[in-house]
Amino acid sequence: MAGHNKWSKVKHIKAKEDAKKGKMFSRFAHEISIAARDGGGDPSMNPRLRTAIDTAKSQSMPKDNIERAIKKGTGELEGGAIEEITYEGFGPGGVGMIVQVATDNKNRSVATVRNLFKNNNGSLGEAGTVSYLFDRAGEIRVDREALTEEEMLEAALEAGADDVTLEDDEHVVITAADQCAAVAGSLREAGVPVKSQQLIFVPQSPIELTDTKSANQVLRLYDALDDCEETIAVFGNFDLTDEVVGELATVE
Repeated sequence: MAGHNKWSKVKHIKAKEDAKKGKMFSRFAHEISIAARDGGGDPSMNPRLRTAIDTAKSQSMPKDNIERAIKKGTGELEGGAIEEITYEGFGPGGVGMIVQVATDNKNRSVATVRNLFKNNNGSLGEAGTVSYLFDRAGEIRVDREALTEEEMLEAALEAGADDVTLEDDEHVVITAADQCAAVAGSLREAGVPVKSQQLIFVPQSPIELTDTKSANQVLRLYDALDDCEETIAVFGNFDLTDEVVGELATVE
């Protein structure tokens, strides 16, 4: 799991994730639609959908938006079917980037992502050109106030998790990729209020950025990809020195 905590710190420094409600609701809608597509529209029978709905409700997403996203996922609404697509590319300095999107138009999405790479000193690659630099893992998030660190660690390990860390106001539970759903299910059965669950990409050997110029170039690309309307998540195999972290924090 090397690099996971520092990568989270990078995202925190930029502090642009889902800053606008419209963007936040769009991401919730994507997740709800995909969960409904894969597991059906009944949240009582679909844990991923139930988690997605609970997360959306916790951020005051309107009920109509939630119901529309479910119907889009199950095909009850007209329009293109939602697909989850992963793109791979390189940023400044050879940093690897993985971008997950949810879209109803593959041609539009690939053109958009290609242009974002091109306009930010990067290039879109073929499938497999970057993903081999990452390990796949599961990530489950729980509000920090829900359990103490000791309670969370005990519950997570009993459920079969690999690790637990604290990140701002959340407990972050790391699992093997093929165990994420099972661990999340076990936590729910134990009464733990799971906030979100997803598969993530964890860099094997992050490229260390040692100056603010190169860090800003990479983070500019990250922000551009992250701000894309259809983006679900962005992952990069870079790390920052403590000095650069401090300088960026001062600038922000």
